[in-house]
Amino acid sequence: MLIAFYKPFQVLTQFTDRSEPPRRTLAEFGLPEDVYPAGRLDYDSEGLLLLTDDGRLANRLTDPRHGKRKTYWVQVEGTPDVEALRQLSDGVVLSDGPCLPAQVGVLDPAPVVPPREPPIRVRKSVPDAWLEVTIREGRNRQVRRMTAAVGLPTLRLIRVQMDSVTLGDLQPGQWREVV
Repeated sequence: MLIAFYKPFQVLTQFTDRSEPPRRTLAEFGLPEDVYPAGRLDYDSEGLLLLTDDGRLANRLTDPRHGKRKTYWVQVEGTPDVEALRQLSDGVVLSDGPCLPAQVGVLDPAPVVPPREPPIRVRKSVPDAWLEVTIREGRNRQVRRMTAAVGLPTLRLIRVQMDSVTLGDLQPGQWREVV
């Protein structure tokens, strides 16, 4: 079984939380029993999370050796210039080493996305832009660190595709079985 789930902002990619006060988890969304996340999506990121009851499938989806694509819509603070886009495309060097080259483009017009609670901080004097970033790795907070490295801090990050599975018309907290 493979489930596509739209993980809302500030939800843990696990079913339990022992912190005080407890944070929101996957347990509140009525997901089928015996599935578990195939990979992670940061607490402050949102979008497509795949869940499965098949360990081999989870490994094929998440092990970097398989080079599965992950595509994100990234709202960044600032206006990306040609040099920033080139650096992201060529592979930014992070503290844990160089990233593989990424596919990067500006989304213009901005994508239509569900509202986020709480909404992002908007500063009238600082422009923002939306990028589409596709990577084949999955390091901790990788896309956020990549955009920061080129002077474009991430304001909002939504994963819209993993391998051939897309978010589609799912809204935050909704899920569907992938056939």
